[in-house]
Amino acid sequence: MRLDKFLKISRIIKRRTIAKEVADKGRIQINGLTAKSSSEVKVGDELTINFGNKTLVVKIEKIVESTKKEETKEMYSIISEESKSNGAF
Repeated sequence: MRLDKFLKISRIIKRRTIAKEVADKGRIQINGLTAKSSSEVKVGDELTINFGNKTLVVKIEKIVESTKKEETKEMYSIISEESKSNGAF
C-alpha cells in the first residue's frame, strides 16, 4: 500500500493530500530511509514521522483497504512519541 494512503486510512494523518505533502518534504522515514508519498509500506515497517515539534515512531501491524475509526489503532503500534521543546518560557 502507498505510504500516503496508509497514513490516511490509519488516521495518523487525517487527509491524504497532507500526508503526501509531509512525505514529499522528506519528513517521513520508512525503516530509516527517507520516503516519498508513493513509497510502498508493508507489515513490520517502522515509520518515523516528523511533525514540526513532534516526532512519532510507529510500527505497521496490519494493512487494510478501509476500516472503521475504532479499528484504526489495530493498524499500527506507537513505539515512541517525542515532543521537541525550544526551552522558551
